[in-house]
Amino acid sequence: MPLRPAIELALGLGLLLVGGDRVVRGAAALARSLGVSALTVGLVVVGFGTSAPELAVNLLAAWRDAPGLTFGNVVGSNLANVGLIAGVAALIRPIPVRSPVVRREMPGLVFATAASVLLGADALLDRPPDRYSRGDASVLLLLFGFFLVTAFRTARQERLDGAAAIAAAGEPAARLREHPLRSLAIAVFGLVLLVVGAELAVEGAVHVAAAFGVSDAVVGLAVVAVGTSLPELAAALAATRRGESDLVLGTVVGSNLFNLLFVLGLSALVRPVDLPAHGLLDLLTMALLTALLFAVAASEDRRIARLEGLLLFAVYGGYLGWRALAG
Repeated sequence: MPLRPAIELALGLGLLLVGGDRVVRGAAALARSLGVSALTVGLVVVGFGTSAPELAVNLLAAWRDAPGLTFGNVVGSNLANVGLIAGVAALIRPIPVRSPVVRREMPGLVFATAASVLLGADALLDRPPDRYSRGDASVLLLLFGFFLVTAFRTARQERLDGAAAIAAAGEPAARLREHPLRSLAIAVFGLVLLVVGAELAVEGAVHVAAAFGVSDAVVGLAVVAVGTSLPELAAALAATRRGESDLVLGTVVGSNLFNLLFVLGLSALVRPVDLPAHGLLDLLTMALLTALLFAVAASEDRRIARLEGLLLFAVYGGYLGWRALAG
């Protein structure tokens, strides 16, 4: 294999990791003064912010007509978020589940996942080939708009409730605020790194796939998807160490919703995305892991135990290994 594509891929993933971290740091600093919950911050700010690498990679992949990479990166990132991130976080420390997550956010993710499977599996409805058309993209983006409006309404209500609680307690209403210009500069710098990193990652991934005779879907499903999920992993592990369970689940749920509805929707709007070989199985495995996450989160003890985290990680690792061998 030529050395240059490997260097491009490694450097691109490194820039994506650093850029994603800077975007999250800047956006989270801007959001802290709003007085919203850790769940909402994880869902909207951290979850969406850490999915910026997937968005950058997929838009470039769609523009360069690499549908396998586009599809593999979205589905692979969602598999990694549930199996790798939630699974490993629960292995380190069992994750308590707050009731709003089970009542509102998790069912939304299950619905979005089911919608993405049905929209992509055209052959099941006797309308081959399996693909995400521009019409499918419009449906995904409309669902994303609905979710975004709901999330911001929730954040607004949380802010009003927090202000009311401060007033009732007789505490000063002023909050310690971050410097907004500094936070904005960090976020913009991160976005620049994401664009450069995405360009390098797409170039390197396509050439590495060709050199090894592996489809770009597998490279997107494994190497690029896991690489672009590293910001989510870093955020989730840091939140686990601090006992911020809402932030862990908010990051996973928010990132997966953003990937399925906005990243995949916008990519398919730029250029329709055909499902690669085994693509339907990839979607069904993603749906299975999402259903497992919902089942363990909604269990009677309201927590994701270490054994359940191991189950999520084992399903993810086993499928990824088989998928790499299947090509």
